[in-house]
Formats: sequence, C-alpha cells, structure tokens
Amino acid sequence: MLSLTLGPLAISVGQALIVVALLVALVVGKLSARRRDVAIGDVLVNLVLVGMVAARIAFVGHYASSYGWDPLAWIDIRDGGFEIIAGLLVAGLYAGYLAWRRATLRRPLFFALFAGMLTWGLTGGVLSVMEGQASRPPQASLETLAGDTTELAGLQQREGNRPMVVNLWATWCPPCRKEMPVLEAAQKERTDVLFVFANQGEDEVTIQDFIDQMELELAHVLLDRRGAVGQQVGSAALPTTLFYDAEGKLVDSHLGELSTATLERALERIATTPGSSTITQENP
Repeated sequence: MLSLTLGPLAISVGQALIVVALLVALVVGKLSARRRDVAIGDVLVNLVLVGMVAARIAFVGHYASSYGWDPLAWIDIRDGGFEIIAGLLVAGLYAGYLAWRRATLRRPLFFALFAGMLTWGLTGGVLSVMEGQASRPPQASLETLAGDTTELAGLQQREGNRPMVVNLWATWCPPCRKEMPVLEAAQKERTDVLFVFANQGEDEVTIQDFIDQMELELAHVLLDRRGAVGQQVGSAALPTTLFYDAEGKLVDSHLGELSTATLERALERIATTPGSSTITQENP
C-alpha cells in the first residue's frame, strides 16, 4: 500500500507513519511531564518545524540547479523534497540544546523522542517488508493508443530492461497536467530510463486530445481503463509515480506532483548508467 485516502485528502503511507510517530511522541511526552510544568507539546512541534525547515533547505541546496532562482519553488513543499537525514540531525542538535538549557525538559523529551523514533522505525520496517513482498510491476493488462495489449514487465523487457518510471495520471487531474512537461523533458533527456504514462480510466480520444492540446511528445502512453495498476500497488490518488530498477524491483514511489528536483532524486536511485546527465527544464 502506497497511499491512504481520507475523504478528499490523500497522503502517502510514509507521511501517515510520521504523523503516527509524532502523536505517540506527544502522548508519551505528556505522560512523562504530567508532574512537571513543561510544555512538551510545544517543544515537539517546534522540533518538527525546525527539522522540516532544515530538511527542505538541505534538499533545495542539493538540487539548486534544478530549482534555479525561484524563491516560490524553494518553499513549495508540495513536491515532497526533503533531506530527511539533515532534518533529523538538526532537530537532534536542537533537542540537545534545549535539554542542556532546561533540566526539567530532559526526561520527558528523551522519552518522547525515543517513543516517536521507535514507532517510526518499527512501522517503517513493517512497511518495507510488505512492499518488498509486492515490489514487482503489477501484472495488469494495458492498451496502447493504437489498441495493442501490453503489460509493464513485458514492456520493460522488450525495451532492454532499462530502469522504468511509471506515472499514473489522468487528464482531469491538475497536478498531473502540471508535472507532464517535467516528465516529458526527462524522457527526452534520459534515454537510459524507460518512461511509461499509464492513464487511469480514460479513453484514447480524451488522452490524445490532451496530448495534442498540451503539445506533448510522449512515448509509451498506455490505457489502464479500470485503474488496475493503482489498485495493485495500493494507491488511489493521482498522480502517483513508481520507480523500478533495471531488474523490475520497486525502488521508490512518489505521491503528488513531481518537480524537476524530486524527479532527479528518484532517478538517481534507479539509474545504472555511470555519469548520467541531469535533467534540465526551462520554467514554463
């Protein structure tokens, strides 16, 4: 399972695990501080904010060439661009500083952070095992715009067992429409990677009209009339992008709109060609 749908809101399972870990940390922290006059909830929220800001700054700095001089893109966290290790490191240093300054904070903060990290680690480990058991491309029957039948694993094999990016999208989905030029540019630039555009639930006329209207040049546009790929990978939200290595193993996934930077990061994880060039795109 890659995403959870809560009414009109869809979040990735990874994001949901972070929320659960934070809630556990809050509960444990408050229980530990119940006899002390310590606002542990405020402290934990501040730690999360500090960590997120640090993780975002580190990510934007790492992929500065992709973001360019666009401050709005720097702060647009909808692309999911964070350096988690950098964020945890800065948050940990800040927690240490707070504990050093306030002795009454040390015990509840320690128990809260320990409980939160333990929850995140255990649930993340269980999720990794579950994903590892179903990490191959879904065995769904898809159609080309010409009406031919194909499926993802067979297509990857026929295309030379290149790493494969599978984008689940629809023409009515605004984030899907916005990220298409990014994916188109990557498809042209990265010939060592196979890009597949699996439309969810629409007909060939609607899809072709969209491609013509957007003036896109996309190879491997496929029709998934019943949304079977999304069902099999456990994601009902669009867009969802799946990243498979050359052996057909799911290495990464992304829920929501991709930016040039977040796509570049994911491609780094599946690329097998040394010295592959980076993706560049002019702002629309």
